[in-house]
Formats: sequence, structure tokens, C-alpha cells
Amino acid sequence: METKNFSYSFESTKSPETIFTLLLDVKKWWSGFYEETIIGESKKPNDVFSFKAGGGMHYTVQKLVEVIPNKKIVWLVTESNLSFLKEVDEWNNTKIRFDLLPNGNKTKITFTHDGLVPAFECYGACSSAWTNYMQQLENTLR
Repeated sequence: METKNFSYSFESTKSPETIFTLLLDVKKWWSGFYEETIIGESKKPNDVFSFKAGGGMHYTVQKLVEVIPNKKIVWLVTESNLSFLKEVDEWNNTKIRFDLLPNGNKTKITFTHDGLVPAFECYGACSSAWTNYMQQLENTLR
């Protein structure tokens, strides 16, 4: 069974500081496709926010569990209700992560959803949605 987490990487000419600040404001990058509603905060460790999309078909709660300024952000999914799946809590205890790495005059951004693996029922639809969000972010950070 394959256990590779979903991941997406790209580079930006923006500074790690600029990118980091944008990523902490989840409303600025995790929206625009499925009538998303985000309530709560994501600025400092232990902040919590909820994400609802698709008319409530996707509902998750994320807790900011790791912040390394200008380098890394990690949210733990503490609650999930993906009503379009048989196992609606499939995202529980997965982690949503950004890693920033200076690369010459650019910054490499790597998004990983730790725990979102091909064995998950949601993998196809969720990885496709993540790709949309990451491509939109990539365009924003050009």
C-alpha cells in the first residue's frame, strides 16, 4: 500500500517573510473555489480555525501546532466531517504543512498534507482541490 503524502512545490521570487505572513492568513489562500467559510484565527501556536466548503460537504477544524517564523507552518486537523465520504472523519489527526526554503534569489514553497495518502477515499478529490488552491497561491506569489 502506497503511503506517500500529497505534496505540491513551487518557487516564488517573494521573500520568505512575505510568503510566511500570507500563509498564516488562511483566508487569503484557502478560498475562491467552493464557497469557503473560515472562522477563527491562525496567527500563533494553538490558534484554531474552522473551514467549511461545498455547502457544508467539507467541514474541518485546524489547530496551529508548529510555527517556525519564515520557515514552517503546521496545522493539525482536530475535527473533520467530509460528508461526501463513507469515513467522514478521514482527515482527523492529519497535518497540513508549509515548508519555506530559500533557494538563491527565490523561495521554494512545499505544501504537504501529511496523512492524505492514496489509500484514502478522499485522495483523488482532495488532492485535486489542493492542487487548485496551490496553483492559485503560486499565481498570487509570482
